[in-house]
Amino acid sequence: MSGEREGMIEIPDAVHSPEVSASPSPDDLSPLAIDTKLVERWLVEFLRSEIGRRRFEKVVVGLSGGVDSSLTATLCRRALGADAVKGFLLPYRTSSRESRDHALLLADGQGIETREIDITDAVDGYAERFEPGMSDHRRGNVAARERMIVLFDQAAKLDALPVGTGNKSERLLGYFTWHADDTPPINPLGDLFKVQVWELARAIGVPEKIVEKPASADLIHGQTDEEDLGVNYAEADLILHHLLSGYPADQLAELGFDPAKIDVVRKRLEGTHWKRHLPTVPMLSSTAIGEWYLRPVDY
Repeated sequence: MSGEREGMIEIPDAVHSPEVSASPSPDDLSPLAIDTKLVERWLVEFLRSEIGRRRFEKVVVGLSGGVDSSLTATLCRRALGADAVKGFLLPYRTSSRESRDHALLLADGQGIETREIDITDAVDGYAERFEPGMSDHRRGNVAARERMIVLFDQAAKLDALPVGTGNKSERLLGYFTWHADDTPPINPLGDLFKVQVWELARAIGVPEKIVEKPASADLIHGQTDEEDLGVNYAEADLILHHLLSGYPADQLAELGFDPAKIDVVRKRLEGTHWKRHLPTVPMLSSTAIGEWYLRPVDY
């Protein structure tokens, strides 16, 4: 990264705890433990560096009232100061009152200015006029993309950079709307599993009622992430960690992991790989963007 790394802290080989069990166990979460002070420091410096690299001084964050956006906004405030962070509440008609209350609780505690823009008319205007009978799943995807339309437009208005809030678990499981949740150009939580997000959020003071509540996209009434996935995050994160570390699915089953849950996680991991990349381009030259044309930072 040459001179672009000036002012950055030196990160060790890993911010994860070196205490890893010799043999994976479904009851051993130690491989997911993190040094919260180091991770916080690293992510704050990451935000300062990457926002400055793009020559921005302000950011916008969509505040859902959930732990991911709350942690992201808190990190942005620590990196840039409260005046440089603008939080946007983007409710749909099925969004819960609790989500709004929690978003405001976080913003007030961090001194972050907020604005609320209801996306119901925009989403339903399309759905009711052109796609009556649209399924809840499709409507949820439209709403997620509408939220990102608003966030990017407000960023343009404020000369600010949109900051993403997606965690590593959602990204690896494909549990996000393509060209919506994972769209912002920088994402400080992108290499933190959900259980690590919870751990870091507690450590830096995100209100406990936000950390403790069930994770939900808040687009369908009563929906929760773990019900959709069919596996809880602690189980999924541990399976993902070991799969990515090279353990075959059949070996994890022999070690006591639930075969059905391994299968759920593995199929989602393998079946959503395309969602973690830019559009696939056929290479016709030696300068194909994203294939051969790379900057040093891309490596």
